[in-house]
Amino acid sequence: MSAKNQTLYPKLLLAKSKEASWKGAYTLVGHTASVVEAVTTLVDELSDQLIAQFGLYQHRKTLRATARLAAFLHDLGKANDHFQAVVRKLKNPMKHPQLMRHEALSVLLAWELRDWLATGEGDFKIAIAAAGGHHLKLGGEGGRQTDEIGEIRESGVDTWTRGDRLLLYTNHQHFTGLLRYGQKACELASEIPQGLPTVWTIADIKQRRQTILSELAQWEPDPVLTAVVKALLVAGDTSGSALPANDVAIRPWIQTQIHYTLTEPELQHVVDERLKGDLLRPFQEQLGNATSRVTLARAGCGTGKTLGAYNWAKRYAVGRKLFFCYPTTGTSTEGFLDYAHDKVDSTLLHTRAAVDLEHLDLHSTGDDDDLETKLESFKAWSTKVSVCTVDTVLGLLQCNRRPMYCFPAIAQAAFVFDEVHCYDDKLFGALLRFLEVVKAPVLLMSASFLPWQVQAIESAVGEAVEIIQGPEELETQPRYRFHLADAPDWERVKAEFKQGGKILWVCNQVNTAISVYHEARQHDLQPLLYHSRYKYGDRVNHHREVVDRFKAEGAVMAIATQVAEMSLDLSATLLVSQIADPAGLTQRLGRLNRRYCGHALDAIFYPDEKVGFPYSQDELDAGAALVQSFGGEVCQVDLAQWLEKAAVRGKPDLDSVWLDGEWRTYPASLREAGYTTTVLLEQDVKTVEKLSAKRLPRYTVPLVVSSKQTKGWEKCRRYPVAPADAWGYSSDMGVYQL
Repeated sequence: MSAKNQTLYPKLLLAKSKEASWKGAYTLVGHTASVVEAVTTLVDELSDQLIAQFGLYQHRKTLRATARLAAFLHDLGKANDHFQAVVRKLKNPMKHPQLMRHEALSVLLAWELRDWLATGEGDFKIAIAAAGGHHLKLGGEGGRQTDEIGEIRESGVDTWTRGDRLLLYTNHQHFTGLLRYGQKACELASEIPQGLPTVWTIADIKQRRQTILSELAQWEPDPVLTAVVKALLVAGDTSGSALPANDVAIRPWIQTQIHYTLTEPELQHVVDERLKGDLLRPFQEQLGNATSRVTLARAGCGTGKTLGAYNWAKRYAVGRKLFFCYPTTGTSTEGFLDYAHDKVDSTLLHTRAAVDLEHLDLHSTGDDDDLETKLESFKAWSTKVSVCTVDTVLGLLQCNRRPMYCFPAIAQAAFVFDEVHCYDDKLFGALLRFLEVVKAPVLLMSASFLPWQVQAIESAVGEAVEIIQGPEELETQPRYRFHLADAPDWERVKAEFKQGGKILWVCNQVNTAISVYHEARQHDLQPLLYHSRYKYGDRVNHHREVVDRFKAEGAVMAIATQVAEMSLDLSATLLVSQIADPAGLTQRLGRLNRRYCGHALDAIFYPDEKVGFPYSQDELDAGAALVQSFGGEVCQVDLAQWLEKAAVRGKPDLDSVWLDGEWRTYPASLREAGYTTTVLLEQDVKTVEKLSAKRLPRYTVPLVVSSKQTKGWEKCRRYPVAPADAWGYSSDMGVYQL
C-alpha cells in the first residue's frame, strides 16, 4: 500500500458531484428519494396506459410496488469508498477504475437485505434485476451476453482507496437513513437490518456473485413485467437526476409531459396543410377508417402513404403521442420537414438530430453514459409527434439507450413504421416482438408485403390484420421502361441532360460513384455527387443540394450510391443504375417518374463486376432476373407482384435482450452488421475535442473498415480515429484512402 494511502470517512454519502444547483438531491438519500418520486409518478400517471399497452392487467399492484422497490435499491451500491472518492474527485477513475460498478454492488448489497426487502409487496428479484441494469451494463458487454453480475476490475492503489477491497459504509448514519427511507417508501418491516458487512475483498465479491447467479439461474420471471420495470427505472433515474439539478419539481413536470398528447384538430391541421384544398384519395380515407389495431398499408412510392398515415392517426393517436418511424436518418429528416415541422408540436429524434436543450444540465458522477442522449430524450416526453429512425422505438427490444430513455413516451403512443420492406431479419424480428408485446395501435407501410411477412405479422399480433391497398389508378400507371445494357449509354445521358432532363445515376460502391462523377464532369454534365462517406455535416449539404436542384427548373444530374434508395425525395426523368438486389432496384425505381409525367420513362441497368460487396452473386442474379422479366412498360403493381412471388422466406431474428434477458440488461445490435465503421479523421481531432456532444456527429464518417483493422487506432470521444497518413478528405469527394 502507498505510504500516502488514507481511509475515507465522509460526513455525507453522495450520489452526485456536489454542486450548488443540486440542493439536497446530490446526497445518496436525496437522489434516491428523487428517483423513487419520479418512478412513482410515472407509474401513477401512466398506470392505465402501461396496463393496456403491455397487457399487465394481473400485475397492477405489483407493478407499482416493484418499480418503487427498484428505485429505492438502484444506487445502494454507491455507499463504498471507491465511488465516494470518485464523486469527490479524490480518485481518478480513468487511471484507477472503481473495483466494481456501483449498480452491480447494489445487487450484491440488496441480496444481503433480501429477507427484509421481501416483506414488502414488490417482486424482489425483478427489483434487483432492474436496479442492477439501470445503466445498461449488467450481464453483457459489447452487445454480447457475459452472464456476469458486474466486472471486477484492476483498480490499483491510490491516495484514498485500496485496489483489493471495498470499504462499505453500511454503518454510516446516512446509510441507516437510506434504509429508514426505504422502509417507509416500500412499506417494509419496521426493524432495520443490522450487522451488514463493512468490508468486501475480491474473494468476498466473487463468492456473493456466484451465490446470486445460482439463485437467478432457477428464476422464471414474467418477461413483460420485468422489462417494463427495467425501462421505468432507466427513465425515472434520468428524470430524477436532471429535474432537481435544474430546480424543476419532479411530479408536476412529469404529469404535464404525460398528459401532453394529440388532439384531432391538430392532426387535421397536418392533413389540411398537406392537401392545400384538395381531397383525400379513397385509400387515404380507408386508412382513416381502419378497424384493426394493426393495419398494413401496401402502396408504392409517391402514392400519398404518409398523408394517409396522418389521417389514420386522427383515429388512433388522439389522446396519445405519435411516433413516426423511418428506416434511415435521411428519410426521417425529410418526413419531419415535409409533414410535421411547423404544422404540429413535433421533434426530430435520431442520432444526428441537433437538439436545443441548453437550458438543462446533468452533472457527471463518474458514469460514462451519454448525457446528451438523455437530455435529447426529454424531447420525446415533451412533444406530441416524434419523427425518428425506427431504432428510436424498436431499439427498446435490445435495450438501446435512446428508447429506454424515451420509454414514458413510447408507453402511451401510437406508431407508424414506414418502408417495412427494407428491414433486415434482425430489424423485422424486433418488429414482430414489438407487435407481440406492445398492444398499441400500429400502422405498417410498405411498397410490398411478402406473404410470409403478413403471416408472421398476424401470428405476432394474434389476429388477422387489415391490409389497405394503395390507389389502383396510380399504381397501375405505366411508369418505367427497362433497358439492360453491358455498359452505360453516355450518349443517352447527354441527350437527356441537353433536353433539360433530371438524371439519377445510382452505383453500388462509393469508388464507382466517384469514377462516374469524374467521367460525367469530362462530358460537361455538371454532376452532383452524393454518397455516405462524407462527414455528416457535409453529407447533409450534399443531400440538400441534390433535393433542391431536382425541385428547381432546368437540367440536373446526380450520382449517388444506395443512399438514394430511400432518403432522396425526388423525381428523375432518367434512371441509370448498376444491377443490385431486387429490393434495392425497386427502391431506386421509386425515384424515377415519382411525380408521374403521364407516360413511362427509361431506366437503364448495367452489371456490377464487384461481386460480394455489397451484393452476393445470388442477389445480383435475382436483380438481373427482375429487369429481364419485363419487356414492355412497367407499373408499380408489376414490381410488387414480382417481389411477392420471387422473394425467399426470411429468417427473422426474434431474440430480445429486453424481453429474454431475465436479470441481464445491456444494449445489443438492432440491425445486422454492416460493412462500415463510424470514425473520426485524425485531422479533425483538435476541433472535435472542444465540441459539445450534439455537434460531434457533424464530423463522423463511415468507413469500409472492420473492427480488426481499427483495433490499433487511437480513439477520440469513443470513436476510432482514422490516421491522416492513410486517409484523406475532400468536402466534394468525401473520404479517400491514400
